[in-house]
Amino acid sequence: MSSLKSYKFRLYPTRTQTEKLEWTLARCCELYNAALQERREMYTYTGKGTTYNAQAMQLPEIKEIREEYKQIHSQVLQDVLRRVDKAFKAFFKRVKVGKRGFPRFQGRNHYESFCYPQAGFSLENGRLELSKIGHVKIKLHRKVHGTIKTCTLKREGACWYVCFSCEVESVPRTPYTDEAVGIDLGISKLATLSTGDVIENPKHYRQAEKRLAKAQQALSRKKRGSKRRKKAVQRVARLHRKVRNQRNDYLHQWSRRLVDTYETIVFEDIAPTNLSRRARPRQDEETGKYLPNGASAKSGLNKSILDAGWSQFIAFCEYKAENAGTVQVAKVDPRMTSQVCSGCGSVVKKELSERWHSCECGTELDRDHNASINIKHRWLGRSLQETQAS
Repeated sequence: MSSLKSYKFRLYPTRTQTEKLEWTLARCCELYNAALQERREMYTYTGKGTTYNAQAMQLPEIKEIREEYKQIHSQVLQDVLRRVDKAFKAFFKRVKVGKRGFPRFQGRNHYESFCYPQAGFSLENGRLELSKIGHVKIKLHRKVHGTIKTCTLKREGACWYVCFSCEVESVPRTPYTDEAVGIDLGISKLATLSTGDVIENPKHYRQAEKRLAKAQQALSRKKRGSKRRKKAVQRVARLHRKVRNQRNDYLHQWSRRLVDTYETIVFEDIAPTNLSRRARPRQDEETGKYLPNGASAKSGLNKSILDAGWSQFIAFCEYKAENAGTVQVAKVDPRMTSQVCSGCGSVVKKELSERWHSCECGTELDRDHNASINIKHRWLGRSLQETQAS
């Protein structure tokens, strides 16, 4: 059984190659916006849309008018038109369910990648050969397995990366144990396992918050359009990128350990996006004045939730488990997992500030540990009384 796997590597292009990559990206952005404009105008004047094939047939004529497009591989241009087509198909799906979101024009600072979907690239002797661009130095920090299907060049700040989508044969991996583990996600601690083990939360964003604030203040003082402002923008982007890379690296390591150790990994079925929404305003019904709503504390909590990366952690565990073939990731209803006693099943009401679970039955343990045990028991489908009796 085969599956698709993505590999991402850092590129080190020369100054000339960097200029060529930037130029190619700008031309692709122009083509994207032109294709989007054509679709809008066609629908406005004819009441009908167009298709990818109809727009792709115009590429030879476009190259005759705009000769600079001859310096870009044909499949790269075709992939740009496919992006426009995918954007409209996604828009029509949203319309069917009553949502909005018409495809937008892309600015040069938002259009960050282009793709060789089938041909025009090769990987040989530690260098990446790109049609119309040349040999680009690449940092191959790990071996590429399978057959490379697509090659995507991506710009992140002042850095360039390549993403290979490869078709690989799935090789099942057997975990060290056949046990299930419940995991309670948190802020002070990233996760507490039903075994009692704890995954600490390094709080990468909080650690870099002062440096980010200083860099953003320096950016706000720079004049728009100046070279100094561009350098300040790159500095802010570099700091954010470092935080993201640190968080992803940490989550990758722990998700790999969990998938290699347990046969079943059980999380709460939570929605971090909903949990991190801003506090709603409160108004006095008589005077109409706004009342204190805890917005300051809520914004700090939201920042900590997003810094922990719960959704990313669960996603990493899910795709690693699927790739292993013998491991599964399950989700259970999170209601009352912190309030129910894992020893006797009775409800012990606790405020959020109370971090220790103490029950009349004699069960004494950390609140998050108690919740993780309840998460595991809930997935097993047994009542807490049955679990205690066994």
